[in-house]
Formats: sequence, structure tokens, C-alpha cells
Amino acid sequence: MGVVLDSTVWIGAERRRFTVLQTLERVRLVVGDELAVIAAMTAAELVHGVWRAKPPQMRARREEFVEEIFARIPVQPLSLRVARIVGRIDARSRASGSVIPTVDLTIGATALDLGFAVATANVRHYNLIPGLRVVMVA
Repeated sequence: MGVVLDSTVWIGAERRRFTVLQTLERVRLVVGDELAVIAAMTAAELVHGVWRAKPPQMRARREEFVEEIFARIPVQPLSLRVARIVGRIDARSRASGSVIPTVDLTIGATALDLGFAVATANVRHYNLIPGLRVVMVA
């Protein structure tokens, strides 16, 4: 078993000035020694945050933090299997009047495909994904 780390875990850590290793230790305290990965969609969110950072010193610090995440944690690609899960769940949830943001749905679908949980600081959207185990990490 393992856990897909949502961007909220990393964003909160960076704002509190935790290191990547400190953040991983905090996650381990909650989830144990499960394998931790990030979804390709999470990687895109983190890179987006780098490019939105101002001033240049903040951008440089954030980029260093994000690149260390990428160096230490495997990034799971967006596969056709994940795309099929996203399409199925999105169609069913919208038919029942519920909309799950595509970014969160894609991260959740990555976790479902792997048989992993999602670790997040914001459970709201992930709790809408059927069959997904969600772990709160603040």
C-alpha cells in the first residue's frame, strides 16, 4: 500500500518553511511507512506555484523546494488507465449533480489506479471520489 501526496501537503509545508525531509517525516507520523508518491498533476500544480511566485528570491526558494520534492519522491505519470478512471467518475458524479475539480479527480484517480490512499490537507473534494481512501495530513 502507499499514499499519493496532494499539493496541499507541500504548499502548507513550504509556507511553514518546513524542509522536504521534515514534511516527509510529518507524513510518516500519520500514514506510517507507506510508499509516498506524487501524481503528475500534483507536479504541474507545484511548478505552477513556482512560476507565480514573486519576487525572484521567493521564486528561487520555491523552485529549490519543488525540485527537491521531485528528486526524492517518484512522480506517477498520467496514464490511459488513470484517464479512464477520471472519465468514468466525472461522468457519474456530474450525472448525480456533483462536480469534482478535474485536478483533484486526476490525483484521486492516480491513487485509485495504484491502490493507494491520498494524503491531503483538504479532504473536501477527495471525499467525493468513490472507493478512495483519504488521509488528512495538516
